[in-house]
Amino acid sequence: MSTHWNVQALEQWTTRVFEGCGVPPEQAAEAAAILVRSELRGYKTHGMTRLASYVERLRANEFNPGPEMAYRSFPGGIVLQADGAMGQIAGPYAVRLGLEALETSASVLIVLQSCGHLGALGIHALLAAEAGAFSMIGQRTPPALAMEGFPRAAIGHNPIAFGCPLPGQAPIVFDVACSVAARGHILLAAREGKPIPEGWALDADGRPTTDAKRALGGSLLPMGGHKGIGIAMMVECLAGALAATAAPHAPAPGSIPHGRAAAMQDGFLWMVKPESFAGQAPFGDYMKQWTDTYLCAGGDDARLPGNRGDALEREAREHGIALPAAIAQELSALGERLGVRFPASASASASASASA
Repeated sequence: MSTHWNVQALEQWTTRVFEGCGVPPEQAAEAAAILVRSELRGYKTHGMTRLASYVERLRANEFNPGPEMAYRSFPGGIVLQADGAMGQIAGPYAVRLGLEALETSASVLIVLQSCGHLGALGIHALLAAEAGAFSMIGQRTPPALAMEGFPRAAIGHNPIAFGCPLPGQAPIVFDVACSVAARGHILLAAREGKPIPEGWALDADGRPTTDAKRALGGSLLPMGGHKGIGIAMMVECLAGALAATAAPHAPAPGSIPHGRAAAMQDGFLWMVKPESFAGQAPFGDYMKQWTDTYLCAGGDDARLPGNRGDALEREAREHGIALPAAIAQELSALGERLGVRFPASASASASASASA
């Protein structure tokens, strides 16, 4: 069962939580807005449920609460050294840098170094699309995927997303990891003593398994078999090799605290200004034509990637954001530990006002 909270109240509370961890006010507000918006749009695994772990990482100095981000730009490219920043701070900053570069260029590729977990990549792609740019974003992760027969994980599940403006409608936003299922689903099944579906994971010997506990000791299977591995490899090339070796802001050995280095995940963001190629109107006309064809072919139940998230966000901003009881209790306990009282739900506030 879920109870609803006022979106602005939740953002303000989350901002104060981040400020309590040493994050400067402006950055705290931006990170809070991104985290809450992820929750609004249905990215439940990357929304408010992540707050407690982010607080732990900030307090342990695994994420830098006061990053001094620096960048180097050149024709067609930007190297952003995020200085251990939370992804909810580094990601929007990278989008702003990209939009500025697109004022004089048709395309720009940004590589992010020393960046924390970017969270829901689709949110960053959405920001770019809302500003009129096509974008693709990816982040490498520690090894998690393997093909059948591999005795250990060979490459990250390397999430990737893209966003594209659609004139007169909500942007298209597609966000996916390269694994069939998220590791979090396997953790939940293991806690509940339930099996997992076939095709999700391998055990420690590289054999397919439906035993959640055995799967946790093994690897995730890629979506689409070799196709998913190929996409993970593409992300590794851009968010791994290119970001790690880009100069001059690649950190010198030993310059990043050991604990923080383990939490860093490099990434990439590619942005394109559509009107540079054929003008805004022709691009928009083509986008409308093919999306109309797609939706017509799919019937009443057809939708474009991003439609559901847009509808959920509109609903939540009008009527409040729903949080499961377990998450609300966790956030309330976090607020107590930090001395930042969790806001009352909208229904509780209405009852208090009525009885006053």
